[in-house]
Amino acid sequence: MTIQGFRSAFLWAICTLLLLSCSSRQVIDMPSANYGERVKSLVIHYTAIDYARSVDALVNEGGLSAHYLVPESNDPSDPDGKPRIIQLVDESKRAWHAGKSYWQGRTGLNDHSIGIEIVNVPECQRDTQMAASQAEHGDSRLCFFPDYDPAQIAVVIELAKDIIARNPDIAPTSVVGHSDIAFTRKNDPGPRFPWFELYQAGIGAWYDNDTMAGYWKTFSEQTPSIGLLQSAMRRYGYGIIETGIADSQTLNAIAAFQMHFLPWHVTGQPDSRTAAAVFALLDKYFPAHKDKLLARYHTERDILDAQAKNAVPATPRRGQIDTWLPAESPSKRQYVNDRFAFKSYAGRGKLLIETDQPAQATLSVNGQTLNLADTFNARELYRYSLHRRTHNGINTLAVTDITPPDAKIHLQVPYPELIDNTDAYKQAFSAVDALINREVAEGFPGAVLLVVKDGEIIKRSAYGYQKRYDENQQPLASPQPMRTDTLFDLASNTKMFATTFALMHLVETGQLDVNQPIQYYLPEYRGDGREARRVSDLLSHQSGYAPSIAFYTPDNTLGELFYSQNKQRTSELLITRAPFVTGNGLQAAYSDTNFMLLGLIVERITGMPLDRYTENYLYQPLGLSNTLFNPLYKGHHKDEFAATELNGNTRGGRIEFPNIRQYTLQGEVHDEKAFYAMQGVAGHAGLFATADDLAVLAQTLLNGGGYGETHLFDSNVINAFIKPDNRFWQYGLGWRRAANGINRWHFGPYASDQAYGHTGWTGTATVIDPALDLAVILLTNSRHSPIVEEQQDRPIFTGKQFETGKYGSIVSLVYEAVLNRTAAP
Repeated sequence: MTIQGFRSAFLWAICTLLLLSCSSRQVIDMPSANYGERVKSLVIHYTAIDYARSVDALVNEGGLSAHYLVPESNDPSDPDGKPRIIQLVDESKRAWHAGKSYWQGRTGLNDHSIGIEIVNVPECQRDTQMAASQAEHGDSRLCFFPDYDPAQIAVVIELAKDIIARNPDIAPTSVVGHSDIAFTRKNDPGPRFPWFELYQAGIGAWYDNDTMAGYWKTFSEQTPSIGLLQSAMRRYGYGIIETGIADSQTLNAIAAFQMHFLPWHVTGQPDSRTAAAVFALLDKYFPAHKDKLLARYHTERDILDAQAKNAVPATPRRGQIDTWLPAESPSKRQYVNDRFAFKSYAGRGKLLIETDQPAQATLSVNGQTLNLADTFNARELYRYSLHRRTHNGINTLAVTDITPPDAKIHLQVPYPELIDNTDAYKQAFSAVDALINREVAEGFPGAVLLVVKDGEIIKRSAYGYQKRYDENQQPLASPQPMRTDTLFDLASNTKMFATTFALMHLVETGQLDVNQPIQYYLPEYRGDGREARRVSDLLSHQSGYAPSIAFYTPDNTLGELFYSQNKQRTSELLITRAPFVTGNGLQAAYSDTNFMLLGLIVERITGMPLDRYTENYLYQPLGLSNTLFNPLYKGHHKDEFAATELNGNTRGGRIEFPNIRQYTLQGEVHDEKAFYAMQGVAGHAGLFATADDLAVLAQTLLNGGGYGETHLFDSNVINAFIKPDNRFWQYGLGWRRAANGINRWHFGPYASDQAYGHTGWTGTATVIDPALDLAVILLTNSRHSPIVEEQQDRPIFTGKQFETGKYGSIVSLVYEAVLNRTAAP
């Protein structure tokens, strides 16, 4: 029996003998080996205010608290004026010092930590304009940190030693600062706190200098990836999520780490020195974690080395046919092998041939044998025109009798390219010309109309003015005429010709599966049902988001937390906080939020901004120099652009928010979320283009995924994106569909059920109809017009009152011109 057990039995006996009024409950002591200490961490804070105000905040009801307070020397507000240990809350009780926090897998550190507040007063200035919106997402202050009082630190060391001695579960790595456990909100105890001095006294963790130097040498040759650094910091204890990008949570966590372990190097940026310190700490305190992470580092380094030095980049496919024959895995069906289909038009097309050795072969197009060289010389490129053999639509190519049998023949058939045939159709569009010209005479600002049919541009016309009105809503004395090469703000056509094009290309290259959860590509996209959303839910507008979030103004309906005029912050709000208004898949509700997120997915997968990816990997290979984001920063002048709203984003002075533009917009994206909250580059808006450039993009789709010798995606990818949703037929994946008349306002009454396209708020509309091999591109600046009040004080642009600004009538007349001329004998 234990001493405690013996004492209990003895007291019970005495009570019984003396007939005292003792409790009848008997407590038997039977100690278990399965228990742990409550206290796991020691958290160091500074008060940021003097002694008197610290006491007021930490002692009086309704404020915060800590277990201990240590004043500093010569504080005028302190009657004693010297450092000492003041206990505010008994260690057995829960003090309110940590708040929302995380360390080494534990949250809410108030429950299992002891907090020490140290009187230390940094001088800080806050950005008052952004303070409210950033209150819960990082520290918007600029602070100057004073040195700590040596006498005060001696008292802290004495106290910390005593706490650790009485709480054996406080490991060296669990002596932390408030900024370590809440790096998105706090920066105390600051970079001047002497952590190394505490370590020398046996308190807390520190790395061995030689170990760190070794890692620094290694990492200087190849810095660990952001994802690896995030994972390493989480293994040490920080509540950081691996996202693979240097987002604000990462930069804040790095700054907190540097203030603790690299106080002479507080940059808030990932670098080899910071990574070396993290790995040196893991090496000392968590060697098993270090081994796994270091193995990952070497694997990633090998991959990067192979890509940079040894790997041969895959040759991109050029043209609709780009293959070596004979095929490596021929079909067992005799008349399947070495046969191909390609799109062409009558009197057009070409074939390129190259062999690896002197060889012969028989080639036929549409059943007609081609007159080729008797023998192809090795590595010599032969070019043949197919203009006598081709017809509109699908053509056939067959290859037989390759000799010698081991010879390899490379065949390439480029995609069709547009040719200009507008002269032949000058009279065909008289009705649509008359309508637009009449409306321009009545006050409509301007438009460009381009029509593609059977691989030819059959209509290209400019109407009215690219800038017609001044900021007082009055006609300009010298308006700027509209030109066929005027660049337009495409608004929501950005969703199609930038974001959806990019997503289709990523599917083609195997980097994207639209059926994957969004979280697969954005790991921090979680909570409130986010895990259930797939990429396809965003594309088909079924995710449940509201139509828009007005990030650009503090007066948005979601409150100041959602006010952001910074792309990084907006991106994080989109990924982690944007709320749903309906359940997933309940309805198809058009939303900019969907495509803002899709743009971020493109950026996360590619590791580059959306504009850089689309311009470098989509538009430039197609030879398009006038399709781009933020064009005024890329060599263009505002006079090249169709103007939009007359008074910026003010709706004629009816709207106001910080930094609002009040001048006529020309060459700047109109959309507020794109311009203010995403710095001009967003998945839903921001793209500018000319009608001719859009014609090339439309023909790329009509061609089945390529143009000339540039291949962007396979026709199967296009089909997957444009096919109707099983329930909401008006949508494909991204693309809006004609849907047998559901969207007549856009596509008119004649579009086939295969037609797809989109519109843009600024006055742009596109229609692509594979059944007729037709594309209609209508670009207007309908919002560049005076504003009138109508219905519930909603401002209405006069340009939207004209038929040209409503799309459907123009598209209808274009179809009539095409169909009537086609039907004519």
